[in-house]
Amino acid sequence: MPEQPFEQEGAIAGTGMGGAMDLAASEAQTLERTPGGPPGTGPSEEARSLWSDAWRDLRRNPVFVVSALVILFLVVISLWPSLIASGSPLTCDLAKSQDGAGPGAPFGYDGQGCNVYTRTVYGARASVTVGVCATLGVALLGSVLGGLAGFFGGFWDSLLSRVTDVFFAIPVVLGGLVLLSVVTSNTVWPVIGFMVLLGWPQISRIARGSVITAKQNDYVQAARALGASNSRILLRHIAPNAVAPVIVVATIALGTYIALEATLSYLGVGLKPPSVSWGIDISAASPYIRNAPHALLWPSGALALTVLAFIMLGDAVRDALDPKLR
Repeated sequence: MPEQPFEQEGAIAGTGMGGAMDLAASEAQTLERTPGGPPGTGPSEEARSLWSDAWRDLRRNPVFVVSALVILFLVVISLWPSLIASGSPLTCDLAKSQDGAGPGAPFGYDGQGCNVYTRTVYGARASVTVGVCATLGVALLGSVLGGLAGFFGGFWDSLLSRVTDVFFAIPVVLGGLVLLSVVTSNTVWPVIGFMVLLGWPQISRIARGSVITAKQNDYVQAARALGASNSRILLRHIAPNAVAPVIVVATIALGTYIALEATLSYLGVGLKPPSVSWGIDISAASPYIRNAPHALLWPSGALALTVLAFIMLGDAVRDALDPKLR
């Protein structure tokens, strides 16, 4: 008897439950071979990490996009303020004191006859420089100290905890009035150093808690059982998984440091003339708030917008890096 050709559809239809299972398996294989199948169904689909998922979420978050564009604009004008402002911020004309908006001065003039628009644009350089450098210094120092204390524990952990308690007890503004009042330099570095000195304990506690949580995971115990050294475990296994909270806190704190610099400059212990800073301009315009409110409005608005942009950026990064919010 001649052998009948095998027909797949008939065989599947006639096998009941088994045929249904074969059909499901066949469809799954078809999806794997289909280039236009749903995401994640192909064998070539790469496994996404926390950082790739976070970047995907950030790109779709309008809060992140808007705040990032504002910050990018601030960074550009900080590096090249002459792109949108002509003239020198130190050039003043007392004959134009407290004048309103005019040609070449869309924001008017302050009490000394200085162009408010030019000084507002150039003031972004000091604020962004202080905020970025202070944040980098605080994040680096706090992460190293907190990470080492959380990893090794024992005496050094207890010592760091007591030291951070002492620094937390120092009021920031009062500490700035005391420490910076004896500084005569007109540069931003004394202000940055003060912020790093009083800001690292917050980051150190965040880093310490993250390292303590990460070192209890199974992959760390497995690496230790395989004979990995402490430095390899800390740098290759713990640090990449404990750095996310530090990044979130540091991003939010950046806006706080910008506001702190303006506060200290307003009180006369931060940046000092002839440096150009929003805090200096706000302090100088305060006595003329009735006659020339524009001299106070524009630097205050620029400061508020900058701080808000960094806080919004930090909130967006926190939402993207927090697995509990997924």
